[in-house]
Amino acid sequence: MRLCVVFQVLVTVELVLGICDAFPSNEVYALNTFKEAIYEDPLLVLSNWNGLDSDPCGWAGVFCSMAQDHVIKINISGASLKGFLSPNLHLLSSLQELILHGNVLIGTIPKEIGLLKNLKALDLGANQLTGPIPSELGNLTNIMKINIQSNGLTGKLPAELGNLKYLEELRLDRNKLQGLVPANTGSDFTSGVRGMYASGASATGFCRTSQLKVADFSFNFLIGSIPKCLGYLPKSSFQGNCLQHKDPKQRSAALCGSTSPPTSHASTLSNKHQPVEEPRHQTSSKPTWLLALEVVTGVMVGSLFIVGLVTGLQRLKNKSSIIPWKKSGSEKDHMTIYVDTGMLKDVVRYSKQELEVACEDFSNIIGSSPDSIVYKGTMKSGPEIAVISLCVKEEHWTAYLELYFQKEVAELARINHENAGKLLGYCRESSPFTRMLVFEYASNGTLYEHLHYGEGCQLSWTRRMKIVIGIAKGLTYFHSELDPPFTISELNSNSVYLTEDFSPKLVDFESWKSIISRSEKNSGAISSEGAICVLPNTLESRHLDVQGNIYAFGVLLLEIISGRPPYCKDKGCLVDWAKEFLEMPEVLSYVVDPELKHFKQEDLKVICEVINLCIHPTTSRRTSMKDLCAILESNIDTSITAELKASSLAWAELALSS
Repeated sequence: MRLCVVFQVLVTVELVLGICDAFPSNEVYALNTFKEAIYEDPLLVLSNWNGLDSDPCGWAGVFCSMAQDHVIKINISGASLKGFLSPNLHLLSSLQELILHGNVLIGTIPKEIGLLKNLKALDLGANQLTGPIPSELGNLTNIMKINIQSNGLTGKLPAELGNLKYLEELRLDRNKLQGLVPANTGSDFTSGVRGMYASGASATGFCRTSQLKVADFSFNFLIGSIPKCLGYLPKSSFQGNCLQHKDPKQRSAALCGSTSPPTSHASTLSNKHQPVEEPRHQTSSKPTWLLALEVVTGVMVGSLFIVGLVTGLQRLKNKSSIIPWKKSGSEKDHMTIYVDTGMLKDVVRYSKQELEVACEDFSNIIGSSPDSIVYKGTMKSGPEIAVISLCVKEEHWTAYLELYFQKEVAELARINHENAGKLLGYCRESSPFTRMLVFEYASNGTLYEHLHYGEGCQLSWTRRMKIVIGIAKGLTYFHSELDPPFTISELNSNSVYLTEDFSPKLVDFESWKSIISRSEKNSGAISSEGAICVLPNTLESRHLDVQGNIYAFGVLLLEIISGRPPYCKDKGCLVDWAKEFLEMPEVLSYVVDPELKHFKQEDLKVICEVINLCIHPTTSRRTSMKDLCAILESNIDTSITAELKASSLAWAELALSS
């Protein structure tokens, strides 16, 4: 009996200790929301972040305290993560280091980051963050290092950063920051001691950061003069701005604009304390008509000022603004993400009614998938259009998705090439909930349909070579001529649309798959049941960057010349099947589509050479699309003469066989 009691006590103690040692659920929630805000993870860094796991200490990039009871560090640098910063990171109350350098983070810096009182290092450099620097960062009382260089941050430098008394390193270079450098000593005293400026009660801004040793404000649009209290910094820390300084090199007046910098704080104060002496008798010698004229003039000037102010505010409102995007009060949305309304100012916005009329009440469906429906229509102005309607329920549409939608529309709108599908505009309405993309229509369907469903004779060898070179030109434009480069998320024969004359048009519809599946909280990829072949997830992950596109181009070349899909459950991977033929020139002809009765051996050798360059296992040794395109164009003849020659050989062989 006594043993039983002891056993029960031990079990009770173990249970109590277990409860005490349980990892804080709010910190696990914060990490899960961070992952949810990332919609592309090409290197699969977050693959072991299991939302059902109550202990995140083993997750990649997550470091916990010695007691394994709090997250103290997140370090995920150079991982090409594409997404947003979750405001819920502030729930990591013990976090000391947040290092996300060298990713593709977009959106704004959440002001909630300022709630991380234990944070010592914040590194968000080399991303694509926009918007202002939150003044709340001035509440990071223990911060020693801030790096937000090489982003697209705008607005003025918050003077609150001067509150950071332990700050030693500050890197703000290569952004679009404007205004003065907030720093004033309140006196003419200057210090030669590096990083140890006297911070009296009257000092403001960066003059109060007595521990600051390294600071870089270069390559922004800052105006005014270099503060005296920051004179110990190297000249290069201020270059590439719009400062009143001959050395270091500043931006040209054309780049800085015509706005003259405001008077410095020191000169304003000095003028304020110098009263202007006027003879007393002048105050009483003004005639009545002069006083009346002054009153009328003052009223007119005031009226003009008000009109100008209202007009300016109206223009600013129409031009661009950053506003919080929220759903209706009845819906659940844990976060507010700031959406840049100026992002789409140059893109045509269609109403749902316009598109409904053009697409015959949305009855003309030409394609569908679990995540979208494609309609064909004709605009009143004449052009035929393809309208892609995203299949997302309103309750699944978050603020992250809204910003992603706008970002993706802006990305697609900058594409302008003969071998790329042209985005004509978009539709965004809340009642009823609608998100649509409007593209120019390619009348001949997809390359996939012609290779695997259509008649093979429609795609002659010369026609296939034209398609190959057209695709190569389009990818070269994406990778080499656009800045930043653009990539097709899933480059395959389904992303190649053909015009009436079989000219290829690259269209990226698949980029919505991952984001829509994330919105519906699906763990895996959206299924594609009913298709002849299913592309495995290992191939899908390769199509998220330039090197992935090059690999996919090699697979696509194999698909075009062989007529086989890239992967089949019964036949396996196309690349594995073709490797034995690609390594032996004498049997290259075995990879050619059996439906092709005629092909050019010289062209086949060139195509196979390019395929080998594309699918090289070492990504660094793969040839760029620009060089691959040059190889194809210089060695493959797709002229009318070549086509006629091929046709004549075909007729001659047909005559002999009969």
